[in-house]
Amino acid sequence: MSKLPVCPVHELPPGTRRIVEANGGISIGIFNVDGRFYALRNICPHRKAPLCRGQVTGHVTSDGPGDAQMHGPNQILRCPWHGWEFDITTGQSVFNPHKVRVKTYPVSVESPRGPCVLDDEQDPSIETYPVTIDDGVVTVLLK
Repeated sequence: MSKLPVCPVHELPPGTRRIVEANGGISIGIFNVDGRFYALRNICPHRKAPLCRGQVTGHVTSDGPGDAQMHGPNQILRCPWHGWEFDITTGQSVFNPHKVRVKTYPVSVESPRGPCVLDDEQDPSIETYPVTIDDGVVTVLLK
């Protein structure tokens, strides 16, 4: 497994993202959602759009026509091309969670004392990249 350093932790505060290129030209978006790190493949399964450049929002619920409420945390990523929405924490589609997913990568934070996995409950069918913090630098672990 190779490591891809991303940035110091303080440069990726909650609510922000960083898009990086891995070996072989694979584009990966790393997101900080309320202090937890998640990494997604930067490609929408619909039309191959740069998914991780899309808007991040909370969940929208409705009690009926004309009624909508936004709920946090902001973990829904909307494709910038056609508006398909995905949960950053799982990669699952909002509109069809059982059939459409994006590639996700588990993220961990490493300190000089060793790794601390932050996202260890990923569905094994979802392709993921581990992310660590090595001496204060966010790092993607490539398989």
